[in-house]
Amino acid sequence: MSSLKEDEVFVFGSNLGGFHGGGAARTAHRYFGAIWGQGTGLQGQSYAIPTMQGGVDTIKPYVDEFIAFARDNKQLFFYVTPIGCGIAGFSEKDIAPLFREALDVENICLPKSFCDILFWEGRQEEIRGDRRR
Repeated sequence: MSSLKEDEVFVFGSNLGGFHGGGAARTAHRYFGAIWGQGTGLQGQSYAIPTMQGGVDTIKPYVDEFIAFARDNKQLFFYVTPIGCGIAGFSEKDIAPLFREALDVENICLPKSFCDILFWEGRQEEIRGDRRR
């Protein structure tokens, strides 16, 4: 991806220092206005979610902040990349559940892999619930 409409935003995994040297962060810096030295939040047509500072539990507050931002900015449409699943080294199964609350946010587009994981996770909960009856 190298171009977006005016109201679209590229959401990428970053590091707290805002060193956008590789992966989706490099794409965000090169094409979508990510600011070198800014590791979080809206920057041009990109939005940084830090993923390199520790475990999954350290990423969740930033994901929650992003989801709240998207809800408050309905005029924008957000394309989420599989954050944390490249250079940061997490699996999609680790990260996808952090975006569960984004499923009902109309202006957030999650990666298909995240949606698939969240769908099957929800389906397994339904099946377990049916077995308890």
